[in-house]
Amino acid sequence: MSTQPQPALLQPKAQINYIDHIKVVLTVLVILHHTVIAYGAPGGWYYTQKSTLMGAIIPMTVFVSVNQAFFMGFFFFLSALFVPSSYDKKGPLKFVTDRLLRLGIPLVFYSFVLSPFLSFISYKWAEGHDVTYAQYLSGFDSWIDFGVLWFVAALLLFNLFYVFYRLIAGRTEFLLALPVVTRILIFAIGIGLISFAARIIFPVGWVLKPLGFQLGHFAQYIALFIGGLVAARNQWLNDVKLKTGTTMRTVTICLIVFGFPLLFIIRKILNFPVEWYSGGLHWQQAEYAIWEQLVGFSIITALLCIGKYRWNSSSAFLSKLSRSAFAVYIFHPLLIVSLTVALSGWAVDPALKFLLVAPLAVAGSFLLGMVLVKIPGINKII
Repeated sequence: MSTQPQPALLQPKAQINYIDHIKVVLTVLVILHHTVIAYGAPGGWYYTQKSTLMGAIIPMTVFVSVNQAFFMGFFFFLSALFVPSSYDKKGPLKFVTDRLLRLGIPLVFYSFVLSPFLSFISYKWAEGHDVTYAQYLSGFDSWIDFGVLWFVAALLLFNLFYVFYRLIAGRTEFLLALPVVTRILIFAIGIGLISFAARIIFPVGWVLKPLGFQLGHFAQYIALFIGGLVAARNQWLNDVKLKTGTTMRTVTICLIVFGFPLLFIIRKILNFPVEWYSGGLHWQQAEYAIWEQLVGFSIITALLCIGKYRWNSSSAFLSKLSRSAFAVYIFHPLLIVSLTVALSGWAVDPALKFLLVAPLAVAGSFLLGMVLVKIPGINKII
């Protein structure tokens, strides 16, 4: 069998290698994203040791900002691509049952088993409390905590809404042509404006408890999930062009290399609170929301178009990584928290710890994931 990259068609049961490869990249970015937050970038995590070196904080902040602009939305898009064909094949009852098992069980496990243990690790070994796990649990009161699995909770809700829609509307077809670059960018600006409006009430960082939803980002998530459904029905991935990808790659580079520093310069000149980029009725918030969506949609389009033509060769190793990606997503906090707590007493700047912890967290998470997907019973869920 030839291993040369070939354009793939989006068809039921088809193995689309480049989508699997993109899923691996996104999963690695999730691990790095949370490790960067643990060691310096803005954001909350189970255990943090924030660097105070601006030479580390600035690139860390850029990294998480660019990641946030696209990676979780991209997960929603990729997940939605296969929802219509799965629903058509299984019917509403089997489809819902399957989703409740594959998404609901991890949610319960994470909230009632993994999340308390993650909190205990830092409480005992980083903060130095001399308690047993049983004693810790006796005073634990945050049982409903989806943590990083907020994505799974949202995905389950989106799937249930889709089932409700199909039951009401049936199999309706929206015949839409593959959007060109200009339309994608205009759509991104529109989502940016909706995000701006949402963040007046729900600023970035505001979390809907206990689900863990940051509603300030949900305009993109909803748009990309719906976009994945429409793309699947219209087989957009059959028609994507390499030139579109390279154009969007150029747009992305310009937005990051020139756009992000411009945001920093504007703030330095006008000396306004950095929180004005995150929420409230401020033009700076609108500026950042539009920049974020332009970056996000440009990266997603570039990865899909370039990936189809250049990353579609088969790889047994990448296939194994892709197969374990969901398990990695669930369990990667265990590796990050364990490593950061284990190195908490190392007397070096946290930015240097990141250089060691990041590759260990990625490798360890995938090794654990590949083991878990071989366990009978567990492999039917993750």
